[in-house]
Amino acid sequence: MLTINPKEVKISEFHSYLLGAVAPRPIAFASTVDKDGNPNLAPFSFFNVFSANPPIAIFAPNRSGRTGHNKHTYENIKEVPEVVINVVNYSMVQQTTLASTEYAKGVNEFEKAGFTAIASEMVKPFRVKESPAQLECKVKQVIELGDKGGAGNLIICEVVLLHISEDVLDDNKQIDPHKIDLVARMGANWYSRANGTSLFEVTKPILNLGIGIDNIPSYIRNSKVLTGNNLGQLGNIEKLPDSSEIMAYKNSGAINEAFEMYGNNATKLEEHLHHIAKGLLENKKVEEAWKVLLSVSKKEIYQ
Repeated sequence: MLTINPKEVKISEFHSYLLGAVAPRPIAFASTVDKDGNPNLAPFSFFNVFSANPPIAIFAPNRSGRTGHNKHTYENIKEVPEVVINVVNYSMVQQTTLASTEYAKGVNEFEKAGFTAIASEMVKPFRVKESPAQLECKVKQVIELGDKGGAGNLIICEVVLLHISEDVLDDNKQIDPHKIDLVARMGANWYSRANGTSLFEVTKPILNLGIGIDNIPSYIRNSKVLTGNNLGQLGNIEKLPDSSEIMAYKNSGAINEAFEMYGNNATKLEEHLHHIAKGLLENKKVEEAWKVLLSVSKKEIYQ
């Protein structure tokens, strides 16, 4: 394993490792204005939301690692403590990265990147019309983490108004992850697109108290077929199916073929049952996977 002490390498080198390791990161496409009303637009990937009550977002327009100078976004916020955070989807990512060019102060990135500036309702900075979600924010606090190149400036914002395009909502007026098609930053020149097969669901262990991987029988826990993700699914069940449920499943004929093919070969039977369970887990059929795995115990297999 490569171990790196930040005090023993160049800042730029450690920065590169951080961006590659802590990813993907959402993008805050920040719109600000200076005291004279001149607009600025720039993307930042040191960004996330940190509270819903009050609604708080934080992003960091850090000092330039090359020059040590602060970003125009930071300077504008010190003059006018308001910002619009526009989210970035795939259809606008190339324009967004163009807006990250270090143009001279006063240059309008809306025009340079070809975006449409529309008036906000509660803050002075403009919104990006092309963005599918726009957060109007009041800046509550600015925390400077250092005064040298690469140092962060945390901009702590309260979201006072949220705009969401109807085009990215589902029938329940919730954001559809397939429709919003968000992108995120990786390391170097790489981005990630949250769409298609890269999207998947994981059941949250909020409404139930999972048994945990430590309570999975060792002959299942040490399976050569099931992965760590599979074990995580199995450990998230609140209680195991009882013996009557297991017997009813076994008698249903669902796994007759496995016993007919490998009933006389304990190793092959176990492996085949684990493959069946793995397929069920990949289709989110956790309870059925447990019934397959418990349809024969380790003791019974080797009798």
